[in-house]
Amino acid sequence: MQSYAGAAAVLLAAIAIVVAAYAAHLAAGLSRSPLLVAPFIGGSAATEHAVSRYHARWYAMSMVFLAFDVEMLFMYPWTRVVASVGVAAVVEMFLFLVVLMAAVVYAWREGAFRWA
Repeated sequence: MQSYAGAAAVLLAAIAIVVAAYAAHLAAGLSRSPLLVAPFIGGSAATEHAVSRYHARWYAMSMVFLAFDVEMLFMYPWTRVVASVGVAAVVEMFLFLVVLMAAVVYAWREGAFRWA
């Protein structure tokens, strides 16, 4: 039973936090009635739903950005060890860049970079 004491303490702390948050919500007395005023954007009335603001192409573009961002995360440590590893590190990096460029060419061919 001694081995479960830490897990039981964490579980009790989590339950206490949830109960405290629920009690704070009840104590605040927030009403469940709908808002009486419509939201606005910069002083004018909203013309579209908040979730529908971004076109689906933004998500594809953000995935391409993340691919290049991860490339930079991979290249920095590579620059630190390329001299000690030698030709194998250079070949490995160029293979990585070829795979990345193949993905960019594929995205370009599929129209991921067209905005219209």
